[in-house]
Amino acid sequence: MFERIVQGFGIGEGRMQRFLLTCMGLGFAALIAVGVAAGWSTARNEGHTRDVNHTYEVELAIDRARILVEQSETSRRGFVLTGEQVYLDTYRAGMATLPMTLARIAALTRDNPRQQRNIANLRVLIADLTAQRERTIAAIVRGDRLGALTLFRDETSARRMRAVRRVADAMVAEEQRLLAIRDAEQQASVRIFYATLALAGLLLVLVALISLLTVQRYTRDLAASHDALRDFADTLEDLVKERTADLTRANDEIQRFAYIVSHDLRSPLVNVMGFTAELESATATIGDLIDRAEQRAPDIVTEDARLAAREDLPEAIKFIRTSTQKMDRLINAILKLSREGRRVIVPEPLDLGSMVDTIGASLTQQLDHRGATLAIERPLPAIVSDRLAIEQILSNLIENAVKYLSPDRAGKIVVRGQRDGQRVMIEVEDNGRGIAASDHQRVFDLFRRSGNQDQPGEGIGLAHVRALAYRLGGVIEMASELGRGTTFRLNLPAKLDMTNGDSRES
Repeated sequence: MFERIVQGFGIGEGRMQRFLLTCMGLGFAALIAVGVAAGWSTARNEGHTRDVNHTYEVELAIDRARILVEQSETSRRGFVLTGEQVYLDTYRAGMATLPMTLARIAALTRDNPRQQRNIANLRVLIADLTAQRERTIAAIVRGDRLGALTLFRDETSARRMRAVRRVADAMVAEEQRLLAIRDAEQQASVRIFYATLALAGLLLVLVALISLLTVQRYTRDLAASHDALRDFADTLEDLVKERTADLTRANDEIQRFAYIVSHDLRSPLVNVMGFTAELESATATIGDLIDRAEQRAPDIVTEDARLAAREDLPEAIKFIRTSTQKMDRLINAILKLSREGRRVIVPEPLDLGSMVDTIGASLTQQLDHRGATLAIERPLPAIVSDRLAIEQILSNLIENAVKYLSPDRAGKIVVRGQRDGQRVMIEVEDNGRGIAASDHQRVFDLFRRSGNQDQPGEGIGLAHVRALAYRLGGVIEMASELGRGTTFRLNLPAKLDMTNGDSRES
């Protein structure tokens, strides 16, 4: 039966979790029900104990009153028969205590109308009995022993005493009746508690059994899935190795292509730069010719020739030289990136604090010129990585921070870091110009820059930083607000593992 119930819930991971959570919920509900029942039963038992103690207190008070009545009667008779003062003192002491005892009985039974009526009757009877006793005592005190004995023989104190005993017995019977009711209620509460405990226990057993069968079946399916996954992992590992080899070959080919293209581009670029120099020389010669022609035969020099020799050709040559210089810088950058991609990564323990100090010392003149400070929040975390790559990354980030400080406020650059498990987070924060939200991603692209282009550069630095971070098994992110500053966050492994790394040589 339980197998059919389990099969109804299926074996999907999501349904399994929901089913087990439902079982746990039922188990907790059963435990809560047991706790509530235990608390309720305990409260009922405490109430029953209080009621029993109350009943005993009432009975003790009633017995105390009855004993006082009996003892006072004995003391009175002793005084009537002997006339000795000690009997009278004993009588007076007992009768003085009796009102307090009756008041205590009345207080203890104030919530019971029957007992209140009984205590009222008892007070009337005791008052009548006390009045009759006082008459006989008064006769003895006057010395009228014969009169006292006559009153003693004629009085009805025996009848009153029996009435007092009947009322006291009735009060005790009432308390016993209440005690029997309370005992029955207490037994009922105990039965309810045990019934709740039994039902909760049965529910817990059923939930545990169903959960066990479900987990057992799920475990069998999981083991089968694990075997299939292991077989797939073996196949996938071979596939990954094959794809990795393909990607490595493709990457090598791309880098060789970049190197060849950039190298081959330099040859015509050198020719263009050389011919540009020839054109400059020729332009100077033509300019001299125009000057002599204007002096000797000004009529043969047209305005177009004069403008072409003195303005158009120099301006065009200037544009060609500027473009070739920019092209030269771009080719050099491509060659640098190509060589960096082929360099061997050599992990070693690095002191980031000393490294940043060295970078800061190399930028002292620029920092002083801009009125900026470079602060290091020490200690920086220990890291095992490639020294040259880390130096290039930090140098690029700190130099960019210095380059793009805001002229409206004193510049401040902060370098901090922390260890997070097996990773290290390094931050370079500045209060410079900031970067617009639309440019947060494009600044990492090759030859892409953002903001006002009033600083030298080709848009290569951050692309180089990202490429280096990837080679070191890390990532770089940024948070920036235009006009407020920028924070670059470099996330790297605390210890670079080169077992599967890039070991290419330049």
